[in-house]
Amino acid sequence: MSRRIDMTNGTLGDKIIKYTIPLAITGILQQLFNAADVAVVGQFSGKEAMAAVGSNAPVIGLLVNLFVGISLGSNVIIAKSIGQKDEEKISRAVHTSIIVAIFGGILIAVLGEILAPRVVAMLDVPPEVFPLSLKYLRIYLVGMPVILLYNFESAIFRSCGNTRTPLIALVISGVLNVILNLLFVLGFGMDVNGVATATVLSNLVSSAILFYSLRKTNLVIKVYLKKLRIHLDVFGQILKIGVPAGVQGMIFSFANIIVQSAVNSLGSTVMAASSAAFNLEVFAYYIMNSFGQACTTFVGQNYGAGKGKRCKRTLKLCLLQSGIGTFLSCGLIYLFAAPLLQIFNTDPEVVAAGRVRLGYIFIAYLFSFAQEAMSGYLRGFGVSFIPAACSVIGICGVRLTWIFTVFRQSPSFATVMQVYPLSLALTMVVTLIVMIIIKPSRRYMTAKAQGEKKTAAIE
Repeated sequence: MSRRIDMTNGTLGDKIIKYTIPLAITGILQQLFNAADVAVVGQFSGKEAMAAVGSNAPVIGLLVNLFVGISLGSNVIIAKSIGQKDEEKISRAVHTSIIVAIFGGILIAVLGEILAPRVVAMLDVPPEVFPLSLKYLRIYLVGMPVILLYNFESAIFRSCGNTRTPLIALVISGVLNVILNLLFVLGFGMDVNGVATATVLSNLVSSAILFYSLRKTNLVIKVYLKKLRIHLDVFGQILKIGVPAGVQGMIFSFANIIVQSAVNSLGSTVMAASSAAFNLEVFAYYIMNSFGQACTTFVGQNYGAGKGKRCKRTLKLCLLQSGIGTFLSCGLIYLFAAPLLQIFNTDPEVVAAGRVRLGYIFIAYLFSFAQEAMSGYLRGFGVSFIPAACSVIGICGVRLTWIFTVFRQSPSFATVMQVYPLSLALTMVVTLIVMIIIKPSRRYMTAKAQGEKKTAAIE
């Protein structure tokens, strides 16, 4: 019980930090363990293998993001129900989420295996990288059921203020991942198939740990095997919030596939550099993303409890704290960019191109942290379509237009990277304007109060 944060009473600033730190560390460690895949193959299997692993990132994101978005719907519904103290609905949402994760993962795995060759071909991967890229993707797809299960289980724990348990599970599975990476690549002479197999096995362990924890917890999110089924009423509410977020993530990833295709057309050196830089820049991303998730969960619980002022204060604090964290993390990573990039590959051309990517991405993050917090705020009220639409138009639309017009006229790595700050700045401005217009805290809290009055009158 001590691991649960009371989001609806008392101070907010310290609780947001307490919630966010384990969540950010979870994301950072997850990326460190993913970076171990890239580092091991980059150092011991060559830059072609490293490029193969990196080129799959947007594809994997495209396949995973729909159900990760749906897990966000689970988070919001459970958090709101906790604020309303509706234990029956919490239980229905938890058990529905587990089933959706497992069967959704199986569906993605089957469809992914069928479409894998065509998907890799879409990336315009160089001939020397194509077989390795396809091999990595096929093995990774096998683990989709346990990968999605971990994400849904983490969302369930986060909804009640527990971000420590997913972190503990990740640390255990992550250490196992690194050990298996070295064993398979150095010990057994494997290449990308070794790191992909290690990733699948480590995710199996992390999802099993969280499932065991959900079975043994004394909190209202406890899982009972006999209750595992889809409850259609709750499932519909989860989809209403989760599908727009998931579709947003899919379209976002599709746009990134087009961007990655442009990167791939510039050769294996740029591909390797982009892969290495990505594994550094996401450390800063997970910090600001954790504040966005915190905003969603805190707003969700306080909205359920009918505390509108705490919802608005949550947004202000998340913006302030996320801005500070993003600025410091970006500054530190860029300051030590050269030695950090050399961890993945010591080729001077790879390091130089990696610094170019980091420079543009970190400028973009100065806009992105506000976009994450505002989107999280809206989703906390159950408003999922609006931030999704803003991102699809502002991010995906700009990136696709840029690649098919400006990049074709000037095909360079710098030209590709310039689209990131441009698209994120536009999206932040559009989201801010929309949020000012709809005034979610006033609109949805008023609707909630009117609904309660009608219910009381009927009773």
